[in-house]
Amino acid sequence: MIDFLDGKIAIINPEYISILVNGIGFKVYTPNPYIFKEDENIKIYVYNHVREDEYSLYGFKTIEERDMFLKLLNVKGLGPKVGMTILASSTIDGLVDAIDRENILYLQKFPKVGQKLARQIILDLKGKLVSKEKVEVVNEELNEVLSSLGYKANDIKRVIKDIDSSLPIENQIKEALKLLVR
Repeated sequence: MIDFLDGKIAIINPEYISILVNGIGFKVYTPNPYIFKEDENIKIYVYNHVREDEYSLYGFKTIEERDMFLKLLNVKGLGPKVGMTILASSTIDGLVDAIDRENILYLQKFPKVGQKLARQIILDLKGKLVSKEKVEVVNEELNEVLSSLGYKANDIKRVIKDIDSSLPIENQIKEALKLLVR
């Protein structure tokens, strides 16, 4: 399985880009091909979509974007092309917020997403997604607690990145203290 491609953009098309890697051109479907520039050196994270009659690569600028795409693919009735249009028309945080708030109208604004599919997206993904904003708020809270205990900012930054932000704040504090004592 291919995790990422590191190469030069050879072709930009409305649906895909072609990336030249060691003399081989890879056709990679992306949510927004025009954010790239020809002859630009890039690293793009990919998803390999394999079916009986198809082998396609879908590419993303960030790992978070690819992870969101993979979560969308787990929704019953949602394929890679619809997932790409959703990511092309929304931000990850906006999508997470819409799913958490059960905002069907927001989800229906995407092409090929009707009321039934919007409800399925909410059903399958609500509570399973964490936006960057939520992670930053939790990290801020943990940062405040640790600094109030007298730990230095450099030490706090060093350990915060290793803490699972999905844990309750009490458990995060315990984990951070274990790492800081070492």
